[in-house]
Amino acid sequence: MKHLLLIFSCLFATHTLIGQKKAYVIYNSKGKKTSYEKVLESIAKKDIVLFGEFHNNPISHWLQYELTVDLQKKRNLILGAEMFEADNQDALNLYLKDSINQKGLDTLARLWPNYKTDYAPLVNFAKDSAIPFIATNIPRRFASLVYKKGFSALDSLSEEEKEWIAALPILYDSTLPRYVNILQMMGKHGSPKLIKAQAIKDATMAHFISKHYVPGSLFLHYNGAYHSDYYEGIVWYLKNLHSELKYSTITTISQKDVNKLLEENKGIADYIICVEEDMTKTH
Repeated sequence: MKHLLLIFSCLFATHTLIGQKKAYVIYNSKGKKTSYEKVLESIAKKDIVLFGEFHNNPISHWLQYELTVDLQKKRNLILGAEMFEADNQDALNLYLKDSINQKGLDTLARLWPNYKTDYAPLVNFAKDSAIPFIATNIPRRFASLVYKKGFSALDSLSEEEKEWIAALPILYDSTLPRYVNILQMMGKHGSPKLIKAQAIKDATMAHFISKHYVPGSLFLHYNGAYHSDYYEGIVWYLKNLHSELKYSTITTISQKDVNKLLEENKGIADYIICVEEDMTKTH
């Protein structure tokens, strides 16, 4: 009787597992399913890893945190994020050193609306683990200036302000497929200056990643997926600065069925987190 009950229990457990709805599946660039453990093992050998997220996707944020914690056990880490603008680095440093509290950081820095739920866990982990956390993005007002007037508008910035952007003149290739795609998506609302505003963000993030990278460490950067998909954007600028370093990219995409990666989603990054398209949002 006990033997029969054991068989029944196993069959029930198997049926339950088969019937579970998957929230996400991780694929490699060729569309083959892979595991979290394999991703961790692979990226732990790199110099710079770019984690492309959906800003409001809980799976992205959860895996960012998990990978950060697990990588810290293997490598000396440096963290950086699009979500902090370079002129907020001093405020961020004060918080990391426990010189100001969360309220002070919120007062001094321009935090994203979803900071408390999605990015505070990463910053607090860095704080507790004494890991540098770098504000890599260009101040928004300067990106807006480029959108209105082009790169030449940056020449009028003060010397202090120029410390918060990539070195001038800005390297730029308007023919990169992702930049061209932005123009196509925007239609009549697109313009060359819009692409330049995107490029100055990519260039500045690459600049600060490069500036703060320490040989022998692993720099883990959090950014919107579009900034590193297809190894363009930030990656393109980084490779122009340091072609000798080892890079890896992770991206987030959504599909109705996560069990097979669509052809159109292959090759976007080294590792592709395919999330159920009905996944709830964080904001």
